[in-house]
Amino acid sequence: MSGDRARRAGGEGAAREGAVLAAGCVLWRRAPDGGVEVCLVHRPRYDDWSFPKGKLKRGEEARTAAVREVLEETGHHCALGEPLPTSRYPVEGRPKEVAYWAAEATGGSFTANDEVDRILWLAPEDARVRLTRPRDVHQLTALLDVLPAP
Repeated sequence: MSGDRARRAGGEGAAREGAVLAAGCVLWRRAPDGGVEVCLVHRPRYDDWSFPKGKLKRGEEARTAAVREVLEETGHHCALGEPLPTSRYPVEGRPKEVAYWAAEATGGSFTANDEVDRILWLAPEDARVRLTRPRDVHQLTALLDVLPAP
């Protein structure tokens, strides 16, 4: 099994049959005060705040999809870091598996689009309160556990 497939499955074997596979990142950067800021995206379709993520294209590896989704949704380039836990949840009766990575922003600028109309760069404690879904709070906690020291 490839490393990406193992990561998509959270290191627990092959992805479940029929699962929707997606990938994303918890995008972060150093704040001017030396702390960390994380990027949240607002999706008007769902009126929620979450992390950049999206479905894998046919034949696309999870790592490639994660970087692509960050760029498409935030306008930022990134350097992938440590893998974070895979998020699993049902969507319209089907299982969905989202592979996540920590990703440091390396440049870019946001332009609103149909999928994401706003982004926010927030300190982790502010992001924790703003995130819509508890599963995203889990990803934030995992990011903080793997971030390099300043």
